[in-house]
Amino acid sequence: MSNPLYNAIGNPMLGMVQRFQQFQKNFSGDPRQQVQQLLNSGRITQDQYNQAVQMAQQLQRAMNGR
Repeated sequence: MSNPLYNAIGNPMLGMVQRFQQFQKNFSGDPRQQVQQLLNSGRITQDQYNQAVQMAQQLQRAMNGR
């Protein structure tokens, strides 16, 4: 059965997975070190750093199925 709305917007989850895979392919280095450098340089605030850490932990739990 075809869903016109689904066909119009595509599969958002598939798109997100594809964007993440592209990001992962192009990313080099240690992510923690990269974010820490952003904090140290003042490009992000401590609150933004904390939020990034929380998001990473949530994503890790979700990917590990916990």
